[in-house]
Amino acid sequence: MKRNPILIGICSLFAATLNHAAALDQSGQSILPFLENGNYVEVGATAVDPDISGKIRNRPELVNDPQNLNSGNMGNSFQYYAAALKLQLTDRISFGLLYDQPFGADITYPMQSNNTFSDNEFTHQGTLVNVDTESISMILGVSPFSNFQLYGGAVYQSVKGDVALRGNSYSEAFNGYDAKFKQDHAVGWLAGLSYQIPDIALKVAVTYRSKIDHDMQVTETMFGEPLEVTTPGKTKISTPQSVNIDFQTGVYKDTLLYSNLRWVNWKDFHIRPTQFGAVTEYLTDLISEGSYSGGFDLDSYQKDQWTVNLGLGHQFTEKWSASTEVSWDSGTGDPASTLNPTKGSWGIGLGAQFNPAPNYFIAAGVKYFWLGDVVAEDGTYYIPVPGIKPVAEQADFKDNSAIGYGLKMGYRF
Repeated sequence: MKRNPILIGICSLFAATLNHAAALDQSGQSILPFLENGNYVEVGATAVDPDISGKIRNRPELVNDPQNLNSGNMGNSFQYYAAALKLQLTDRISFGLLYDQPFGADITYPMQSNNTFSDNEFTHQGTLVNVDTESISMILGVSPFSNFQLYGGAVYQSVKGDVALRGNSYSEAFNGYDAKFKQDHAVGWLAGLSYQIPDIALKVAVTYRSKIDHDMQVTETMFGEPLEVTTPGKTKISTPQSVNIDFQTGVYKDTLLYSNLRWVNWKDFHIRPTQFGAVTEYLTDLISEGSYSGGFDLDSYQKDQWTVNLGLGHQFTEKWSASTEVSWDSGTGDPASTLNPTKGSWGIGLGAQFNPAPNYFIAAGVKYFWLGDVVAEDGTYYIPVPGIKPVAEQADFKDNSAIGYGLKMGYRF
Protein backbone atom coordinates (compact mmCIF):
# COMPACT_ATOMS: atom_id res chain seq x y z
CA MET A 1 0.00 0.00 0.00
CA LYS A 2 3.05 2.30 -0.11
CA ARG A 3 2.20 5.59 -1.83
CA ASN A 4 4.11 7.05 -4.71
CA PRO A 5 5.96 10.26 -3.74
CA ILE A 6 4.78 11.72 -7.04
CA LEU A 7 1.31 11.99 -5.56
CA ILE A 8 2.41 13.31 -2.19
CA GLY A 9 3.92 16.45 -3.74
CA ILE A 10 0.64 17.89 -5.02
CA CYS A 11 -1.03 17.78 -1.61
CA SER A 12 1.19 20.60 -0.36
CA LEU A 13 0.39 22.91 -3.28
CA PHE A 14 -2.31 24.91 -1.53
CA ALA A 15 -0.86 24.66 1.98
CA ALA A 16 2.54 25.90 0.90
CA THR A 17 1.76 28.46 -1.79
CA LEU A 18 -1.90 29.45 -1.89
CA ASN A 19 -3.47 31.05 1.15
CA HIS A 20 -5.65 34.16 1.48
CA ALA A 21 -6.55 34.45 5.12
CA ALA A 22 -7.45 36.83 7.92
CA ALA A 23 -5.50 39.85 9.13
CA LEU A 24 -2.04 39.96 7.51
CA ASP A 25 -1.64 36.18 7.23
CA GLN A 26 -0.40 35.30 3.76
CA SER A 27 1.73 32.19 3.11
CA GLY A 28 0.46 29.93 5.91
CA GLN A 29 4.09 29.27 7.01
CA SER A 30 4.01 25.65 5.85
CA ILE A 31 6.64 23.20 7.11
CA LEU A 32 5.71 20.50 4.56
CA PRO A 33 8.76 20.82 2.25
CA PHE A 34 11.00 19.96 5.21
CA LEU A 35 9.03 16.73 5.73
CA GLU A 36 9.68 15.43 2.21
CA ASN A 37 11.75 12.22 1.95
CA GLY A 38 15.42 12.41 0.96
CA ASN A 39 16.96 15.49 -0.62
CA TYR A 40 14.42 17.92 -2.02
CA VAL A 41 14.15 21.46 -3.41
CA GLU A 42 11.12 23.47 -4.51
CA VAL A 43 10.11 26.97 -5.61
CA GLY A 44 6.62 28.44 -5.73
CA ALA A 45 4.77 31.61 -6.69
CA THR A 46 1.26 32.81 -5.88
CA ALA A 47 -0.89 35.60 -7.28
CA VAL A 48 -4.07 36.78 -5.56
CA ASP A 49 -6.75 38.96 -7.15
CA PRO A 50 -9.22 40.25 -4.51
CA ASP A 51 -12.49 42.11 -5.07
CA ILE A 52 -13.33 43.93 -1.82
CA SER A 53 -15.78 46.81 -1.58
CA GLY A 54 -18.40 48.11 0.84
CA LYS A 55 -21.35 50.43 1.29
CA ILE A 56 -20.67 53.46 3.46
CA ARG A 57 -23.04 54.49 6.25
CA ASN A 58 -24.92 57.59 5.05
CA ARG A 59 -23.86 60.11 7.68
CA PRO A 60 -22.92 63.76 6.99
CA GLU A 61 -19.55 63.51 8.75
CA LEU A 62 -18.61 60.52 6.55
CA VAL A 63 -20.12 61.26 3.14
CA ASN A 64 -19.74 64.37 0.96
CA ASP A 65 -21.86 62.91 -1.86
CA PRO A 66 -24.85 60.93 -0.48
CA GLN A 67 -25.62 59.73 -4.02
CA ASN A 68 -22.43 57.67 -3.95
CA LEU A 69 -22.05 55.35 -0.96
CA ASN A 70 -19.66 52.91 -2.64
CA SER A 71 -16.14 52.51 -1.24
CA GLY A 72 -14.83 51.14 -4.53
CA ASN A 73 -12.63 48.04 -4.82
CA MET A 74 -9.79 48.61 -2.35
CA GLY A 75 -8.05 45.23 -2.73
CA ASN A 76 -4.98 45.34 -4.99
CA SER A 77 -3.74 42.26 -6.80
CA PHE A 78 -0.50 41.00 -5.25
CA GLN A 79 2.08 38.23 -5.54
CA TYR A 80 4.31 36.38 -3.12
CA TYR A 81 6.94 33.67 -3.37
CA ALA A 82 8.32 30.66 -1.51
CA ALA A 83 11.33 28.36 -1.80
CA ALA A 84 12.67 25.40 0.16
CA LEU A 85 15.73 23.17 0.39
CA LYS A 86 15.75 19.96 2.44
CA LEU A 87 18.91 17.82 2.85
CA GLN A 88 18.94 14.35 4.41
CA LEU A 89 22.42 14.49 5.94
CA THR A 90 22.28 11.03 7.55
CA ASP A 91 19.61 8.43 8.27
CA ARG A 92 18.68 10.36 11.43
CA ILE A 93 19.67 13.98 10.76
CA SER A 94 18.16 16.40 8.26
CA PHE A 95 18.60 20.10 7.52
CA GLY A 96 16.30 22.57 5.83
CA LEU A 97 16.07 26.17 4.60
CA LEU A 98 12.60 27.60 4.02
CA TYR A 99 11.98 31.01 2.46
CA ASP A 100 8.53 32.60 2.47
CA GLN A 101 6.69 35.90 2.76
CA PRO A 102 4.47 35.07 5.72
CA PHE A 103 2.57 38.32 6.27
CA GLY A 104 1.50 41.09 3.94
CA ALA A 105 -1.11 43.62 2.88
CA ASP A 106 -1.72 45.67 -0.26
CA ILE A 107 -4.82 47.87 -0.27
CA THR A 108 -5.65 51.21 -1.86
CA TYR A 109 -9.04 52.86 -1.69
CA PRO A 110 -9.87 54.46 -5.07
CA MET A 111 -10.84 58.11 -5.38
CA GLN A 112 -14.57 58.53 -4.81
CA SER A 113 -16.85 61.58 -4.76
CA ASN A 114 -18.06 60.67 -1.26
CA ASN A 115 -14.59 61.54 0.11
CA THR A 116 -14.95 58.89 2.83
CA PHE A 117 -11.74 56.93 2.27
CA SER A 118 -10.08 59.31 -0.19
CA ASP A 119 -9.08 62.97 -0.12
CA ASN A 120 -10.39 64.97 -3.06
CA GLU A 121 -9.40 68.36 -1.66
CA PHE A 122 -5.72 68.33 -0.70
CA THR A 123 -3.70 65.19 -1.53
CA HIS A 124 -6.02 63.61 -4.13
CA GLN A 125 -5.11 60.18 -2.80
CA GLY A 126 -6.92 57.22 -1.29
CA THR A 127 -6.19 55.46 1.99
CA LEU A 128 -3.53 52.81 1.47
CA VAL A 129 -1.69 50.10 3.36
CA ASN A 130 1.33 48.18 2.12
CA VAL A 131 3.13 45.60 4.29
CA ASP A 132 5.97 43.33 3.13
CA THR A 133 7.67 40.60 5.14
CA GLU A 134 10.30 37.99 4.34
CA SER A 135 11.41 35.03 6.45
CA ILE A 136 14.17 32.44 6.25
CA SER A 137 13.75 29.42 8.54
CA MET A 138 16.87 27.33 9.26
CA ILE A 139 15.80 23.93 10.56
CA LEU A 140 17.65 20.95 12.00
CA GLY A 141 15.78 17.66 12.38
CA VAL A 142 16.78 14.63 14.47
CA SER A 143 15.09 11.20 14.44
CA PRO A 144 15.72 9.55 17.82
CA PHE A 145 13.36 6.67 16.93
CA SER A 146 12.16 5.12 13.72
CA ASN A 147 9.41 7.22 12.07
CA PHE A 148 9.69 10.05 14.65
CA GLN A 149 11.45 13.36 14.09
CA LEU A 150 12.12 16.32 16.37
CA TYR A 151 13.00 19.56 14.61
CA GLY A 152 13.68 23.18 15.43
CA GLY A 153 15.67 26.19 14.42
CA ALA A 154 15.99 29.94 13.99
CA VAL A 155 13.76 32.22 11.90
CA TYR A 156 15.25 35.40 10.42
CA GLN A 157 12.53 37.87 9.46
CA SER A 158 12.29 41.33 7.90
CA VAL A 159 9.30 43.71 7.97
CA LYS A 160 8.59 47.04 6.27
CA GLY A 161 5.47 48.98 5.40
CA ASP A 162 3.63 52.17 4.54
CA VAL A 163 0.27 53.54 5.71
CA ALA A 164 -1.62 56.59 4.43
CA LEU A 165 -4.93 57.73 5.96
CA ARG A 166 -7.20 59.78 3.74
CA GLY A 167 -10.75 61.04 3.81
CA ASN A 168 -13.60 61.81 6.21
CA SER A 169 -13.27 58.38 7.80
CA TYR A 170 -10.22 59.57 9.70
CA SER A 171 -11.58 63.05 10.57
CA GLU A 172 -9.55 66.24 10.39
CA ALA A 173 -7.16 64.83 12.99
CA PHE A 174 -5.71 62.13 10.69
CA ASN A 175 -6.73 62.92 7.11
CA GLY A 176 -3.33 63.43 5.49
CA TYR A 177 -1.43 61.22 7.96
CA ASP A 178 1.40 59.07 6.57
CA ALA A 179 3.61 56.53 8.33
CA LYS A 180 6.64 54.94 6.68
CA PHE A 181 7.97 51.90 8.57
CA LYS A 182 11.66 51.45 7.80
CA GLN A 183 12.67 47.84 7.18
CA ASP A 184 13.65 46.02 10.38
CA HIS A 185 15.25 42.60 10.88
CA ALA A 186 14.75 40.32 13.87
CA VAL A 187 15.09 36.66 14.88
CA GLY A 188 12.58 34.16 16.27
CA TRP A 189 12.42 30.38 16.46
CA LEU A 190 10.35 27.32 15.61
CA ALA A 191 10.06 23.80 17.00
CA GLY A 192 8.05 20.74 16.06
CA LEU A 193 7.47 17.01 16.03
CA SER A 194 6.55 14.75 13.13
CA TYR A 195 5.57 11.09 12.75
CA GLN A 196 5.43 9.10 9.52
CA ILE A 197 4.48 5.63 8.31
CA PRO A 198 5.59 5.60 4.66
CA ASP A 199 3.81 2.34 3.79
CA ILE A 200 0.41 4.02 4.18
CA ALA A 201 1.59 7.57 3.40
CA LEU A 202 0.75 8.64 6.96
CA LYS A 203 2.37 11.90 7.96
CA VAL A 204 1.55 14.04 11.02
CA ALA A 205 3.40 17.16 12.12
CA VAL A 206 2.89 19.81 14.79
CA THR A 207 4.92 23.02 14.40
CA TYR A 208 5.13 26.00 16.73
CA ARG A 209 6.53 29.35 15.62
CA SER A 210 7.39 32.05 18.14
CA LYS A 211 6.37 35.68 17.88
CA ILE A 212 9.11 37.94 16.54
CA ASP A 213 9.61 41.39 18.07
CA HIS A 214 10.56 44.28 15.79
CA ASP A 215 11.65 47.74 16.96
CA MET A 216 10.86 49.86 13.94
CA GLN A 217 11.89 53.36 12.99
CA VAL A 218 8.72 55.08 11.75
CA THR A 219 8.61 58.40 9.87
CA GLU A 220 5.26 60.08 10.60
CA THR A 221 3.99 63.11 8.68
CA MET A 222 0.84 65.17 8.14
CA PHE A 223 0.44 66.41 4.56
CA GLY A 224 4.16 65.81 4.12
CA GLU A 225 5.25 67.79 7.18
CA PRO A 226 6.89 66.01 10.13
CA LEU A 227 4.47 65.09 12.91
CA GLU A 228 6.18 65.75 16.23
CA VAL A 229 3.93 66.10 19.27
CA THR A 230 6.02 64.00 21.62
CA THR A 231 9.56 62.68 21.96
CA PRO A 232 10.41 60.49 18.96
CA GLY A 233 10.81 56.78 19.65
CA LYS A 234 10.79 53.42 17.90
CA THR A 235 7.56 51.48 17.41
CA LYS A 236 7.39 47.89 18.65
CA ILE A 237 5.56 45.46 16.38
CA SER A 238 5.43 41.73 17.10
CA THR A 239 4.53 39.36 14.28
CA PRO A 240 2.37 36.68 15.93
CA GLN A 241 3.13 33.24 17.31
CA SER A 242 1.38 30.38 15.54
CA VAL A 243 0.79 26.62 15.49
CA ASN A 244 0.36 24.46 12.37
CA ILE A 245 -0.92 20.88 12.53
CA ASP A 246 -0.47 18.97 9.25
CA PHE A 247 -1.93 15.53 8.55
CA GLN A 248 -2.11 13.21 5.56
CA THR A 249 -2.80 9.52 5.00
CA GLY A 250 -3.58 7.12 2.22
CA VAL A 251 -7.28 6.24 2.09
CA TYR A 252 -7.44 4.20 -1.12
CA LYS A 253 -5.18 3.15 -3.96
CA ASP A 254 -3.29 6.22 -5.21
CA THR A 255 -5.52 8.54 -3.12
CA LEU A 256 -4.50 10.74 -0.20
CA LEU A 257 -6.54 12.60 2.38
CA TYR A 258 -4.77 15.66 3.79
CA SER A 259 -5.56 18.48 6.17
CA ASN A 260 -4.04 21.49 7.90
CA LEU A 261 -5.17 23.26 11.08
CA ARG A 262 -3.56 26.64 11.78
CA TRP A 263 -3.84 28.98 14.77
CA VAL A 264 -2.40 32.50 14.75
CA ASN A 265 -2.30 34.73 17.83
CA TRP A 266 -3.57 37.96 16.23
CA LYS A 267 -5.38 39.04 19.39
CA ASP A 268 -2.07 40.29 20.83
CA PHE A 269 -1.08 42.17 17.66
CA HIS A 270 -1.07 45.99 17.82
CA ILE A 271 0.40 48.83 15.76
CA ARG A 272 0.65 52.24 17.43
CA PRO A 273 3.38 54.55 16.08
CA THR A 274 4.74 57.01 18.64
CA GLN A 275 3.28 60.28 17.31
CA PHE A 276 0.00 58.69 16.27
CA GLY A 277 -0.37 57.26 19.77
CA ALA A 278 0.31 60.62 21.41
CA VAL A 279 -2.35 62.34 19.29
CA THR A 280 -4.93 59.63 20.06
CA GLU A 281 -4.25 59.90 23.77
CA TYR A 282 -4.96 63.62 23.63
CA LEU A 283 -8.13 63.11 21.56
CA THR A 284 -9.57 60.35 23.75
CA ASP A 285 -8.95 62.48 26.85
CA LEU A 286 -10.79 65.33 25.12
CA ILE A 287 -13.85 63.41 23.87
CA SER A 288 -14.23 61.48 27.14
CA GLU A 289 -13.90 64.67 29.21
CA GLY A 290 -10.99 63.20 31.10
CA SER A 291 -12.42 59.76 31.88
CA TYR A 292 -10.18 57.92 29.39
CA SER A 293 -6.85 58.98 27.92
CA GLY A 294 -5.46 55.65 26.72
CA GLY A 295 -5.66 56.41 23.00
CA PHE A 296 -6.14 53.74 20.33
CA ASP A 297 -4.13 51.74 17.80
CA LEU A 298 -3.49 52.48 14.16
CA ASP A 299 -4.45 48.83 13.60
CA SER A 300 -5.17 45.80 15.78
CA TYR A 301 -7.24 42.63 15.85
CA GLN A 302 -9.70 41.42 18.47
CA LYS A 303 -9.63 37.64 18.01
CA ASP A 304 -7.14 34.91 17.17
CA GLN A 305 -7.36 33.34 13.73
CA TRP A 306 -8.21 29.69 13.05
CA THR A 307 -7.83 28.15 9.59
CA VAL A 308 -8.82 24.65 8.45
CA ASN A 309 -7.95 23.07 5.08
CA LEU A 310 -9.21 19.62 4.03
CA GLY A 311 -8.45 17.98 0.69
CA LEU A 312 -8.06 14.87 -1.46
CA GLY A 313 -5.32 14.08 -3.95
CA HIS A 314 -5.41 11.32 -6.56
CA GLN A 315 -2.79 9.99 -8.96
CA PHE A 316 -4.43 9.07 -12.28
CA THR A 317 -1.34 8.02 -14.25
CA GLU A 318 2.41 7.86 -13.72
CA LYS A 319 2.65 11.48 -14.87
CA TRP A 320 -0.64 13.14 -13.87
CA SER A 321 -2.21 13.84 -10.48
CA ALA A 322 -4.94 16.17 -9.25
CA SER A 323 -6.25 17.50 -5.96
CA THR A 324 -9.20 19.40 -4.58
CA GLU A 325 -9.68 21.04 -1.21
CA VAL A 326 -12.01 23.18 0.86
CA SER A 327 -10.96 25.69 3.51
CA TRP A 328 -12.44 27.81 6.27
CA ASP A 329 -10.92 30.82 7.99
CA SER A 330 -12.40 32.29 11.17
CA GLY A 331 -11.27 35.86 10.64
CA THR A 332 -10.14 38.10 13.48
CA GLY A 333 -13.35 39.69 14.64
CA ASP A 334 -16.40 41.69 13.58
CA PRO A 335 -16.33 44.67 13.29
CA ALA A 336 -12.97 44.94 11.57
CA SER A 337 -10.61 47.80 10.83
CA THR A 338 -11.19 49.92 7.74
CA LEU A 339 -7.57 49.00 6.90
CA ASN A 340 -8.57 45.33 6.47
CA PRO A 341 -12.37 45.03 6.21
CA THR A 342 -12.86 41.26 5.88
CA LYS A 343 -13.91 38.50 8.26
CA GLY A 344 -12.29 35.25 7.25
CA SER A 345 -13.39 33.17 4.28
CA TRP A 346 -14.62 29.92 2.79
CA GLY A 347 -12.56 28.57 -0.11
CA ILE A 348 -12.47 25.80 -2.69
CA GLY A 349 -9.43 24.90 -4.75
CA LEU A 350 -8.41 22.67 -7.64
CA GLY A 351 -4.88 21.64 -8.54
CA ALA A 352 -3.07 19.54 -11.14
CA GLN A 353 0.44 18.14 -11.23
CA PHE A 354 2.58 16.90 -14.10
CA ASN A 355 5.62 14.65 -13.53
CA PRO A 356 7.90 14.52 -16.59
CA ALA A 357 10.05 12.11 -14.55
CA PRO A 358 9.61 10.43 -11.16
CA ASN A 359 12.00 12.82 -9.41
CA TYR A 360 10.53 16.21 -10.40
CA PHE A 361 7.16 17.83 -10.99
CA ILE A 362 5.29 20.99 -11.94
CA ALA A 363 2.04 21.74 -10.08
CA ALA A 364 -0.51 24.51 -10.60
CA GLY A 365 -3.76 25.39 -8.89
CA VAL A 366 -6.56 27.90 -8.55
CA LYS A 367 -8.60 28.69 -5.47
CA TYR A 368 -11.73 30.78 -5.03
CA PHE A 369 -12.52 32.51 -1.73
CA TRP A 370 -15.85 33.78 -0.47
CA LEU A 371 -14.79 36.51 1.97
CA GLY A 372 -16.84 36.98 5.13
CA ASP A 373 -19.17 39.97 5.59
CA VAL A 374 -18.04 42.52 8.14
CA VAL A 375 -18.73 45.99 9.54
CA ALA A 376 -15.75 48.33 9.09
CA GLU A 377 -14.85 50.61 11.98
CA ASP A 378 -12.21 53.14 12.90
CA GLY A 379 -9.80 52.63 15.79
CA THR A 380 -12.08 54.27 18.38
CA TYR A 381 -14.61 51.40 18.38
CA TYR A 382 -13.15 49.58 21.38
CA ILE A 383 -12.31 52.53 23.63
CA PRO A 384 -14.43 52.72 26.82
CA VAL A 385 -16.45 55.83 25.95
CA PRO A 386 -20.28 55.62 26.02
CA GLY A 387 -21.90 55.98 22.60
CA ILE A 388 -18.66 55.62 20.64
CA LYS A 389 -19.44 52.31 18.89
CA PRO A 390 -22.23 53.53 16.50
CA VAL A 391 -20.07 56.51 15.56
CA ALA A 392 -17.04 54.31 14.90
CA GLU A 393 -18.97 51.99 12.54
CA GLN A 394 -18.49 53.38 9.06
CA ALA A 395 -19.26 50.87 6.30
CA ASP A 396 -20.67 47.42 5.55
CA PHE A 397 -18.49 45.13 3.43
CA LYS A 398 -20.50 42.24 1.94
CA ASP A 399 -20.39 39.69 -0.89
CA ASN A 400 -16.67 40.04 -1.50
CA SER A 401 -14.32 37.46 -2.99
CA ALA A 402 -10.78 36.66 -4.09
CA ILE A 403 -9.13 34.29 -6.55
CA GLY A 404 -5.67 32.84 -5.98
CA TYR A 405 -3.38 31.20 -8.53
CA GLY A 406 -0.45 29.03 -7.49
CA LEU A 407 2.51 27.49 -9.35
CA LYS A 408 5.12 25.19 -7.80
CA MET A 409 8.06 23.15 -9.06
CA GLY A 410 9.78 20.46 -7.02
CA TYR A 411 12.87 18.28 -7.55
CA ARG A 412 14.15 15.26 -5.59
CA PHE A 413 17.85 14.41 -5.79
